[in-house]
Amino acid sequence: MALTIFILRLFVYILASPMFLLNFLGLWSQICKKWFPHFMQRFTVIYNEQMASKKRELFGNLQDFVGPSGTLSLLEVGCGTGANFKFYPPGCRVTCIDPNPNFEKFLIKSVAENQHLQFERFVVAAGENMSQVADGSVDVVVCTLVLCSVKSQEQMLQEVRRVLRPGGAFYFLEHVVANSSSWNYFWQQILHPCWYMLFDGCHLTRESWKALERARFSELKLQHFQAPLSWELVRPHVCGYAVK
Repeated sequence: MALTIFILRLFVYILASPMFLLNFLGLWSQICKKWFPHFMQRFTVIYNEQMASKKRELFGNLQDFVGPSGTLSLLEVGCGTGANFKFYPPGCRVTCIDPNPNFEKFLIKSVAENQHLQFERFVVAAGENMSQVADGSVDVVVCTLVLCSVKSQEQMLQEVRRVLRPGGAFYFLEHVVANSSSWNYFWQQILHPCWYMLFDGCHLTRESWKALERARFSELKLQHFQAPLSWELVRPHVCGYAVK
């Protein structure tokens, strides 16, 4: 099995050699940062259509975590194009963080289409360093399809716990590695290096639930499921929420 994966992965490297050459020359990251938001704008429309019921279920109890202010204060990490906005409750105050500044123009469009929200600001920062957000200042943190691409899941989750008020909640919806006995797992292993380059640092093979279990939240509600998606490689998912 390992030898077969190595040989097929080598073949993929050869086919994708122009992309890896651009990366070696330091050019690929610049290209990827610019085209990736355009891809995500299209992808999230399809993803939302296929995952709408799961997102409504996941975010259905957000209001349970309204803080003393009486208005839900929500921080979305890795906000992308603002694909989650329509699932948030009316009056919710939303702050967005993303390391890619090229998402901002798409985010502004989503804000205009979701007048039921109170948009606060867009911060260009990585999830591992949200220093512009004060300690204990938000009721809820949300990330969807983000733990797959951060450099350090542990550091990001530490930051999430820092910015959450006591009793606040962290909501997540993430694709993860498939069962090791499945064909999906086999192809994830082969295609991962190319996928990582093509989709701006996205990992096909992460066991994100383990990082969540180690993050020292007081309560963790986590569900594994197969998402009803067209792309087989990203069907294995986890979702749920954790309480500080």
